Amino acid sequence: MERNDARTVVIGDALIDEMRDGESSRDFVGGAALNVAVGLARLGVPTTLIAMVGSDADGASIRSFLDLHGVDLIATPGPLGSSRAISDRTEGEPRYSFNEAAQRRRIIFGDEERLAIADAPFVVVSCFPFDDDAQSAEFEESVLNPGRRLVIDPNPRAGMLHDAAAFVANFERIAATSLLAKVGDEDAELLYGIALGDLVERLRFAGAAHVLATAGRNGAEVVSALGRVVAPIAELPGPVIDTMGAGDATLAATVHALATTGIPGGLEAWKRVLDEAMLIAGWTCRTAGALLQLPPIPDATGRVRP
Repeated sequence: MERNDARTVVIGDALIDEMRDGESSRDFVGGAALNVAVGLARLGVPTTLIAMVGSDADGASIRSFLDLHGVDLIATPGPLGSSRAISDRTEGEPRYSFNEAAQRRRIIFGDEERLAIADAPFVVVSCFPFDDDAQSAEFEESVLNPGRRLVIDPNPRAGMLHDAAAFVANFERIAATSLLAKVGDEDAELLYGIALGDLVERLRFAGAAHVLATAGRNGAEVVSALGRVVAPIAELPGPVIDTMGAGDATLAATVHALATTGIPGGLEAWKRVLDEAMLIAGWTCRTAGALLQLPPIPDATGRVRP
């Protein structure tokens, strides 16, 4: 695969995921936007992340992790430190909470950020504070450019959502100009209280060129003027360990296809993109944390092992 010197830009959250299970606590560098940026880099796409990162120990961990994976960072200073998400799984189903830095996160769109966005072949935004009208307007103005190159994933978090109505209004207005809008069943429930299929049709009617919908164990689909194509989850060896990064891996794999082979021109091409995305998401779910996992290379017998 040939590498392109033009850098895809990802905009959104970068944080520390603190996992608690009652007996221990583990920290992972994460955040939806960071996961997508690192996933793209692992797939060979030169990537820049624009996110708020504090000048604290967590911020140092985030910077080191991005350096390790070859992702450029344009950081907005975090006056309250770096964002942290706590996932408490003591009672089975995870319960999420966020520190004040995460709840009051902000991204500044200055000259360096705007120049990176202007030069990017694709701009991906995930887990952005769309309920902040001022930030949404700054983001929208910064990505104005002829041709569709915006990929948008609302990725709302209940613990960081201050105004659902404002979030929906800003997200939908910007998504209407997008090349691809990604939504999941949890987004449909949290933001709209409707079924995922109804949200897909709503975004298509609003103007999104393509809608990528993820439904957990029910796989994913892409809906566009070409029609609808569906892919099931990948059947792979080994148990599912952690589903946290599945949606981000799916999005990264899809953007990787757009960046390396172009926009699919038919449903068969979209099916290949979705199948590959489901494969990558499946392997990602077989490790702890949200780091995108590349499919293993088969051994001499043609078998792969997790």
